[in-house]
Amino acid sequence: MIVTGRDTVVVQGLTGRQGSFWAERMVECGTSIVAGASPGKGGRVVAGIPVYDSVADAALEHELDVSVLFVPPLAAKAAALDAIRAGVGKLVLLTEHVPYQDVMYVLAEAAERGTRVLGPNTAGLVVPGESSVGIMPGFAANIFRPGRVGVLSRSGSLGTLVALNLVGGGYGQSAFIGIGGDPILGTTTLDAVRALDADDRTDAVVLVGEIGGGMEEEAAEYVATMTKPVVAFVAGRSAPPDRRMGHAGAIVSGSRGTGKSKVDALTGAGATVVDVPSQIPEALCAKGISPAA
Repeated sequence: MIVTGRDTVVVQGLTGRQGSFWAERMVECGTSIVAGASPGKGGRVVAGIPVYDSVADAALEHELDVSVLFVPPLAAKAAALDAIRAGVGKLVLLTEHVPYQDVMYVLAEAAERGTRVLGPNTAGLVVPGESSVGIMPGFAANIFRPGRVGVLSRSGSLGTLVALNLVGGGYGQSAFIGIGGDPILGTTTLDAVRALDADDRTDAVVLVGEIGGGMEEEAAEYVATMTKPVVAFVAGRSAPPDRRMGHAGAIVSGSRGTGKSKVDALTGAGATVVDVPSQIPEALCAKGISPAA
């Protein structure tokens, strides 16, 4: 999923402290926020944005392409279903600790109605110079600038570090996709790789993975078919087995999801796997992607 400056956005939870703060930052990045939705708060105006009691109400007056959710975990299911049933085509679920059964229900409803979901527990999306949806610092010129390198990451903080290293190395980003760190996700690593591969503005892909699960191994099978160069960094490779490291999905059981299995799969698919994020610009250059890209 990629959100551009042409997409219209509704912020669920706009009247809250985090929702209002990040809505202003998103607008700074060029994001077209046309409405907010907070139950019982309809009729208010926050940062110049009209607030409605529900996304369904907002949809009566605005065309809504994207909804971004700043809501508590136990409110996430109802809020997500409100947006899906209102016909919103893209859902960015930032919330962490959403009950797994609620996530599964939301994803099933989204699939039935044709809504794409990013998250839960995602930091969001950035298209530098056009839009930012979520809690990534798309407004920071030393971290994000327009370019031709697409970045996807399970971790928002690691994604920020990689973006910082890219700009420091003379590169810019075509898009950043934060898929989230939970075990059950609406957008997988493979989905994000496919989106960047299909994006005409993207000349190379940087994949930021971490131990746990099999998403990087699954994506590697697709990477092997790509003509665009791929550089990868896998975090947590020295973590002990059966111990969760940060994200709920970052746990290794047996040989599945280990750093070695991910590195081997990605390397075998033709990707360059670096040891630290600061090596990514050099690896891109070695693959023929100049710093001007």
